[in-house]
Amino acid sequence: MTPQTPGAGAQPPHEAAADPVVLPTSRSDRPEAGHGTRLDPWLGSYAERAHGMRASEIRALFAVANRPEVVSLAGGMPYLEGLPLDALAEMTQHVIATRGTTALQYGSGQGDETLREQILEVMRLEGIDAHPDDVVVTTGSQQALDLVTRIFINPGDVIVAEAPSYVGALGVFRAYEADVVHVPLDEHGLIPAALEESLAALTREGRRVKLLYTVPNFHNPAGVTLSAERRPQILEIARRYGVLVLEDNPYGLLGFEGEPLRALRALDDDGVIYLGSFSKTFAPGYRVGWAVAPHAVREKLVLASESAILCPSNASQLAISAYLSTCDWKGQVKAFRELYRERRDAMVSALAEHLPGASWTVPDGGFYTWVKLPEGLDAKAMLPRAVTARVAYVPGTAFYADGQGSDHMRLSFCYPTPDRIREGVRRLAGVVSGESELVSLFGATVAPRRDDVQQPGPDVT
Repeated sequence: MTPQTPGAGAQPPHEAAADPVVLPTSRSDRPEAGHGTRLDPWLGSYAERAHGMRASEIRALFAVANRPEVVSLAGGMPYLEGLPLDALAEMTQHVIATRGTTALQYGSGQGDETLREQILEVMRLEGIDAHPDDVVVTTGSQQALDLVTRIFINPGDVIVAEAPSYVGALGVFRAYEADVVHVPLDEHGLIPAALEESLAALTREGRRVKLLYTVPNFHNPAGVTLSAERRPQILEIARRYGVLVLEDNPYGLLGFEGEPLRALRALDDDGVIYLGSFSKTFAPGYRVGWAVAPHAVREKLVLASESAILCPSNASQLAISAYLSTCDWKGQVKAFRELYRERRDAMVSALAEHLPGASWTVPDGGFYTWVKLPEGLDAKAMLPRAVTARVAYVPGTAFYADGQGSDHMRLSFCYPTPDRIREGVRRLAGVVSGESELVSLFGATVAPRRDDVQQPGPDVT
């Protein structure tokens, strides 16, 4: 089976927004403990941490973005039409026909040993030298994030994370009642001096820092990459302060130029937990990710995983294993790199043409660019009018634990075709222009009335 790149004329199906935004809540808004409501008689019985689980204020708008006439620059979905789907169907049929009783049975809590050996081959491309026993297969790298947080974080423990940070990680950290402290990044990634300053201040305050969370390659949402020069500096600082590094790396093989950078894990076996995933380089529907951890940590990850799910899906693992052993997976990754580079170029050129008053990152890989709006504009307040104009994005506030980021937005170029990207940016530019006129008249972005927003029809879920 050979890798495929979709034709330029391919039209995407409905574009859904990934990465739900969960906003922080105020304790003062909660009903008194022990008291239910007519809508939820069990409200007073929930664990304290459950009260931080809130529906997104903008989820209804993302539902509107699911309409085909809306260009969604919001969701980080791989463009799966680039896969040889017919050949994958035959491969899956063969797995069930020849190994069905294994594929459909319970399996190891640590994951299939053959797949763990193949994962080592994938990670060698980034310089990681590990043993199959170091690998724990998880239900996507999101579960790995949850497991690591679960075994390390007590309520009030500090997690240092980049500013901005992946919204899915912030949701996990919030669920376990961690205190997230942001450290700034720039065009070269996390800033070592800022990390040192932050850790020193937290130490003086007597606060316990458990984890440093980082997405070093083609950052979500910022699109930047931690430079090779800074990587050993970051590790040395973390080592000196006794902080475990959590390296989240779903995009590392999707660089547009040159060879992959050496992973942080390749530079430090004992001080780094590495998270990987097949969701971006193959397909997210299989829900197969993994963690590579020091020996003692790995044992606790396996126990935590078994208590949560018993074992990852054997069917998904055997399908991934068959793909890696029978298909040109490296060629498929190369095809994806070329596909996403073309779309990155379309995004950047469209921004230069239509949004000269804004600034943005130019990613060397991955799925996203991070856009700073003209002075005075609020991306969250502007979103309803953008969706009315049939374009969607993710406001920057989603990527901070403390509510900052209203002057930024994340634009995703991975899913729409280049023509759709250009059209989406053109529509977005019209919204920005209109908002800028409001700011010039009133001095701030004006939040829309509820009836200004087109509501989804009955066919939207």
